[in-house]
Formats: sequence, C-alpha cells, structure tokens
Amino acid sequence: MLALTLTVVLCLTSAAPAAAVRLLRDADIEYGLYILSFPILRAAGLSPTRTRIVVVDDDRLNAFVIDHSAIYLHSGLIQKVRSARVLQAVIAHEAAHISNGHIARRMTNLKSARTAAGLGLALAAVAAAAGGGEAAAGVGALTSSMAQRSFLAHTRAEESAADRSAAAYLKFAGVSPTGLIELHEAFQAQESLNINRTDPYSTSHPLTTDRIRAARDYVARYGDIGPTDPEFDYWFARIKGKLSAFKRAPKWTRRRVEGEIYPDLRQMRLAVAWHRESNMAQALAALDRALALRPDDPYYLDLRGQILMENQRAVAAIAAYRQAAELAPRNSLIQGSLGRALLADGQPRAALEPLERARSGDYRNAYVLRDLGQAYAHLGQDGMAALATAERFALQGEMIDAARHARRALALLPEGSAPWRRAEDVLVTAERMTKRK
Repeated sequence: MLALTLTVVLCLTSAAPAAAVRLLRDADIEYGLYILSFPILRAAGLSPTRTRIVVVDDDRLNAFVIDHSAIYLHSGLIQKVRSARVLQAVIAHEAAHISNGHIARRMTNLKSARTAAGLGLALAAVAAAAGGGEAAAGVGALTSSMAQRSFLAHTRAEESAADRSAAAYLKFAGVSPTGLIELHEAFQAQESLNINRTDPYSTSHPLTTDRIRAARDYVARYGDIGPTDPEFDYWFARIKGKLSAFKRAPKWTRRRVEGEIYPDLRQMRLAVAWHRESNMAQALAALDRALALRPDDPYYLDLRGQILMENQRAVAAIAAYRQAAELAPRNSLIQGSLGRALLADGQPRAALEPLERARSGDYRNAYVLRDLGQAYAHLGQDGMAALATAERFALQGEMIDAARHARRALALLPEGSAPWRRAEDVLVTAERMTKRK
C-alpha cells in the first residue's frame, strides 16, 4: 500500500491485519463509476447521487452492499472484467439487492451504516466474514452464528431474483444484458477451485451454469440492446487505466500504454507511472498533454494537485485543487484534497471550510476526518478536534480509541448540539461493539 498514491481512506485492522478492508478513494475513478451506474441506478429506482459506487482494495472478484447508500466493488473485479457492460451488470445485480429489499432481511442484527461509526462497524463485519480469522470474527456487529455462515452469503432465491431484476434494469437503461452472461462466465472458473480458495461472490450464489442459462434465456426472449454507448467505453477505459497505473508496476504501464486508444488516457497513465517513480517533471509534462486534450477536466487537475502535494509543493497544489473545485464544486474528494493542501500550507482556518464540506458530503473519508482533527486542534477547538478523531477511529474499526475520544468530545461540546450527538453516536456504537467482543 505504500506504493499506492490513490487516496486510501479506510483501513480496518480490528485485531489482526487479515481483517483489513481498505477503500480506494479517487475522485476520477468514482466519477467514472457514477457515469456507468447512473442509468442503472435510475432504472432500479435508486438515486444515482445518494447511492455511491466505491472501490475496495482487494484482488478477488467480488462486490457487495451493506446498506442503501453504497455499492462496493473489489479492485480485482474492475481489473479483470473486459468491458463496460460487464461492470454495469455487476452494479445492476447489487442494485437489485437494494431495490428488492434483501438488505433489510439480511441485516437484522447489523447497525445501518449511515454514520462514520455505523460504517466502521459494518465494514468490520465484512472483514470478519471475508476470513479475518478468530479475532476478526469477534467483531460485535454480527451474532456468532451469522459470522460463521458468512455475512455475504445470500440465499439462492435472492440471487436469482437479483439476476432477473438486473437484466431488466440493464435493458431499461439501454445497456446490453449480454454483460450478465459474460459476468457469469468470468465467475464460472471459480467453481473449479478448492472451496478454501473460492471467492465469496461465487460460493454464496447459485450454480454459475444455471445463471448463464437464465441470462441467455433472457437475452433470447427480449433481445439485445446493441453497441455500448461510447461514453461508457471511455469511462470504463479511464477507470481501469488509472487503477492499473497505480496498482501495477510503472514499467508494466509503460509497456502497455501504446495500446491505449484514447490519447488523453495514454498521457494520464504515463503521468501516474512517472509520478510513482518520483519523476515529477515527466509526470507533470504528461499530465499537461492530457489537460491540453481535456482542458476543463477537474479530475486531471485533481491528479495534478496530488502529484504536486506528494512532492511537497503545497502552494502549487492549492492552485490546482482550486481549479478542480471550481469545475466540480460538489465533489467531496476534491474538496477534501483542497483542505489538506491548505492545512499543509499552514492555513488551518482556510482549510476548515472545504474540509467540512467534504465531511458533510461523504463521511467515509478517514483522511478528511484526520485533517479536520488537526485543523480544529490548531485553532484551539478541542471539542471538535476530539469529535473528528473519534469518528476517524470508529471508521477504522478502532473502537476503544474511538470511545476514548468520544467521551472527551462529549465533555467539551455543548450538550444536545449536533456535534455532541455525533460524538454520542460514536460512543454508543463503540461501547456496544466492545461489550459484544
């Protein structure tokens, strides 16, 4: 993870490293996923702005939902699927679990992940179910019997229903339902693996041969849509290109970049490769070529700010992040990056506004909570600093530290105020978890 310069926001360690769940947060990648998911979520009756698509740093082929606010895709799945329509089929399937009410039936004993504390608890449960070991299985969000039979194990009836709904969503959204066939074919190989090595997505679902047959029957009955929307193809290539540039070795990126059909993506991937080899001049030159092709692209400006920040050029990074924020004023990740740059430049008061906008728009960003804690501490607002720190520890699954800072925040903040109630939520969640452990 030290080699990754994507914003790694969540690191749930519980009691053992094996229980870790890490979210890779990047404004560019998440916007691309928003573009791919928008028509599908709308077809499913979900809000594309309220149901986010978030990337989990995990090489296995998997995806899951834990509440109504997000769909989680493993980075390995994104890297291994070969077309936008296959990734959209995954999103449609997970959206169907939300729309069909499966989450409510599965999560009777799990706190809804609508706050930093609730999300930390829920993702700790996912870590336990994914093989975090005996220590991870002690995470108190689930009863022991639920943890043993796997948090992610859905009934086959639910999975079949989700496939049927997903096919309908795809057709309504104008996306080829053949993506479902290709998706299940990609998972078919998992069934031949040893059970201890098989991915949860494959073991918890109906037989893949049955799912392929059902998907083919649907396409035969209702017909195909036709070619993929070129915009979907572009953003799928951009998501995969940026993710691989950060996850793969720079030499691997440079060997394959000539095969990139989009000129701006070729330069973006080269910029990341050079940046990861600490060659700022080459990285910025490549990124400037990408910006020449897409001058009003806020996500290339965000990447420019990242490169500059990680080379200790805070003032120049602030300028890049301000441009990005002007072009994408509602993007919480960009706002958080701007706040971080201002804080690094010794401007804690100026940093507060973008950092608070980032936190209110997305409570999943542990880096924002860390920076908020530092900014409030610099300004002598110890109660708010303690609250941000408590929420950060809760988000990371470190509930003993979360409870300690929450108690301090409760003692310093005005009783009954909105921040006081947030601190109370952290304390209640932390105490419930530690008692069950």
